Amino acid sequence: MSGAVLEAALRQRLAQGGVTLEPFAAVHVEPLRAACAKDAAIWTIYPVNMIGPDFDRQIAGFAYTPGRVRYAVLVEERLVGVTSYLGIDEQHRTVEIGGSYLEPTQRGTGVNLIAKRLMLEHAFACGIRRVEFRVDTRNARSQAAVSKLGAVQEGVLRRDKVTWTGHVRDTAIYSILADEWPR
Repeated sequence: MSGAVLEAALRQRLAQGGVTLEPFAAVHVEPLRAACAKDAAIWTIYPVNMIGPDFDRQIAGFAYTPGRVRYAVLVEERLVGVTSYLGIDEQHRTVEIGGSYLEPTQRGTGVNLIAKRLMLEHAFACGIRRVEFRVDTRNARSQAAVSKLGAVQEGVLRRDKVTWTGHVRDTAIYSILADEWPR
């Protein structure tokens, strides 16, 4: 599968129960702005800021970055967050799941677990053999969530990225392999 073909294959609407992952489009911009504003404090541990004037700068190329498939996360058709496939590598059949955010009312409800399971199942069905998660080591909630999915922590990239606040973060790397995923 070529990069463009694999990216197109991954860019599909996914749904289970009341949770839907819909390829991100212009109609999702303002609902995402509102969802992101519901937790201003959390953005200090994200690589980018998605509130205030920074939101418009970040959203400019948000849905159209090659090698990425971004999803609006909907619960009962209401946008509650965002998640993405990143670093789609057709040659090595690997992808990262990241760029995820859920508004506070949805955390701990099972929405993230359903969304990530949908994405994992779909990636493996498209021929991906390895899915990675890269998490700021300060983000204990996200590390616990990827561990709950069955991801294995492979290590920490020390002083890996400079975030929008100037913090130099350490990044924990997790993965799930296709042959580890229950079918």
